[in-house]
Amino acid sequence: MIIFQKRVADLTELALARFLARGRRAVGLKGTVNVLLTSSAEMKSLNRRFRGKDKPTDVLSFPAEPGAQKQFAGDIAISAEIASQNARALGHSPADEVKILVLHGVLHLRGYDHECDNRQMARREKQLRAKLHLPIGLIERATIERTTTSVARRKR
Repeated sequence: MIIFQKRVADLTELALARFLARGRRAVGLKGTVNVLLTSSAEMKSLNRRFRGKDKPTDVLSFPAEPGAQKQFAGDIAISAEIASQNARALGHSPADEVKILVLHGVLHLRGYDHECDNRQMARREKQLRAKLHLPIGLIERATIERTTTSVARRKR
């Protein structure tokens, strides 16, 4: 089920549902996935409640309980506002940004965790973005940002 609490330019529910189906197939994720496009305020509330972080975030994934995974894979929540801001900053469409976030969320639902998997999720995300014709992804952006920040600190 796709729920648009907030709209994203150039993205329909049908287009997102089709992309979600392609993304699920590409990663081998069985079961249905619910996607919520919502506000940054709602994402802040979810991030605080479930991760203990009192700030908005672009995407959150909530895997299903282990017994339910055959018919239900989990939920993905996305900030439409942050997606639109990131798209503008990176020079691609808000629709593409939401798809990048959905792909990232689907990978988490499949069991990948970029915080502890020795770049396995980053490699898989990069492969899938190329296959699905998407621009630069979240993990790759974070890596570039860390490298740029680190180099700038060393130059001081």
